[in-house]
Amino acid sequence: MQVLVVGAGVVGLAVARAAALAGHEVIVAEATHGIGNGISSRNSEVVHGGMYYPADSLRARHCIRGRRLLYTYCDAHGVPYRRCGKLIVATNPAELAKIESIYKQGLLNGVEDLRLIDGDEVKALEPALACLAAVHSLHTGIVDSHAFMLALQGDLEDRGGAVAFGTRIEGLAPRAGGWEVRFGGEESGTLEVDAVVNAAGLAAPALARATEGYPAARVPRLVMAKGNYFGYAGRPVFSRLIYPAPVDGGLGIHVTLDLAGRMRFGPDVEWIAEENYAVDPARADSFYARIRTYWPGLPDGSLVPDYAGIRPKLTGPGEPPADFVIDTPAQHGVSGLVHLFGIESPGLTSALSIADDVVAALLA
Repeated sequence: MQVLVVGAGVVGLAVARAAALAGHEVIVAEATHGIGNGISSRNSEVVHGGMYYPADSLRARHCIRGRRLLYTYCDAHGVPYRRCGKLIVATNPAELAKIESIYKQGLLNGVEDLRLIDGDEVKALEPALACLAAVHSLHTGIVDSHAFMLALQGDLEDRGGAVAFGTRIEGLAPRAGGWEVRFGGEESGTLEVDAVVNAAGLAAPALARATEGYPAARVPRLVMAKGNYFGYAGRPVFSRLIYPAPVDGGLGIHVTLDLAGRMRFGPDVEWIAEENYAVDPARADSFYARIRTYWPGLPDGSLVPDYAGIRPKLTGPGEPPADFVIDTPAQHGVSGLVHLFGIESPGLTSALSIADDVVAALLA
């Protein structure tokens, strides 16, 4: 079977690899000139535990299974990662109720080695941290996401697959036993394939609307939540990831670490109407205020604008978070077609698990 995967982000590359390993001919169409140039390169690079999501959700299932698969994959392929652990902290009684709920949800989801610890235990782990209590997740970590994507690309190419860069997919039309794909870019044209997987991230809903025969009512609205990050100018003071209680639209302005030893903060939630990746230095004021609730010692003038990412959300301000949408032929009735919508956090962690299900759905 000839499979076209649209989008060379982490999920698209994972799907392409899984399809190639299953023996299919695979092409990945990527509109830019490199892998992971969208959502996949503009996140915290966190390997999530899986304690935030409803037990029967795709996010919970794929996050937990994906995390296990990801660590195994990194070990086998030499992809750098660190299982540094994470603390979700409560700084007031209202937040205490929130993190207790997260802890119970994590146990319900089957998250391993999850503990609810008091402020003294937290202080022993992270002396600079101020909180009443925390959820301690031992299996949360950080990963070199670009190295992970390069390894996925290498697996794909080893099995005869390829990535077509500078290739923007403009429309899909069903043909006997497959799909006619209309593409633009430096060399525009058409090609015919047996199956298509839409893993285009922010562009996924637009491609779904340009898919003939796919029910328009199934295309969700795209809500863009920009997340800004600020770097820390000093030496890191934490050895674990530090997360506050979640906020509307995200997991709160948290402490992230990278494998080079740098510490940064973010993302916040900025609802936007158009793509824009500039970080407004004035947003630092809100960062200082929020960070000092759990790290009172944050020095003045220590935050510098770093980068921003955009989450492809399916719900907006004040609305409950949506689950991943993996729309397969069994659900929408159109053969040889899978659309992926709203694959935001924990998409990086979930990529290998999502990929297995997508390929299985194409073969069903």
